[in-house]
Amino acid sequence: MTHFRWIGSVALAGLLVACASSPGSSSRTEHFYAFGQKPQPAGQTVAPVTVDAVQPGQGPQHLTHIVYFDYDDDRIRPSERPIVEGHAEWMRQNPDRSVVLQGHTDVRGGSEYNLALGHRRAQSVAQALQMLGVQPSRIETVSYGKERLLDTGMTEQAHQRNRRVEFDYR
Repeated sequence: MTHFRWIGSVALAGLLVACASSPGSSSRTEHFYAFGQKPQPAGQTVAPVTVDAVQPGQGPQHLTHIVYFDYDDDRIRPSERPIVEGHAEWMRQNPDRSVVLQGHTDVRGGSEYNLALGHRRAQSVAQALQMLGVQPSRIETVSYGKERLLDTGMTEQAHQRNRRVEFDYR
C-alpha cells in the first residue's frame, strides 16, 4: 500500500511541475514584447502624440477606427501597431471614455470558430491597449465573427477588409 502511495505522490508532483509556468513565461509579458514595446530606460520619455478633440460618442478623429488582421491570425500586424498606440494615447488623455472592441472575421470557416477568432482578435487589441496604459475596466470586447461583413464579396480584397477589430467609443 505504501508503494502505491509513494508512486501516486511522485506522479502528482511530476504533474504539478509539468503544469507550472516559469516566472519569465507570462503570456502577458510575451504579448507585450510581441506587440513591439520595450521598457523605456529611466530618464527617457516617449515622444508625445497629437490628439484631436472629439465629439461625444466618437473617438480620435485623426486615426482609423479599424485594425486589420491576417488570415486566421489574431496577432496585431506591425503596420497596425501605430493605430493601436494612437488609440491608447487618446484613451489616456480622455480618462472618462471607454471603448468596445468589436472582433470580426471573413466568411471562411464555421460560425463557432469565427466567433472565437473574432474574440481572440478583440482580446489581442485589448491586451495591447492595457500594455500601453489603458485601464482594463475601460475596455470591453465583443465578437461578431462573420456576421457583420464590411464587404460581401468573395475576393481576397473583400476577405482582408472583413478581418478586423473596430473601436466603438462610449
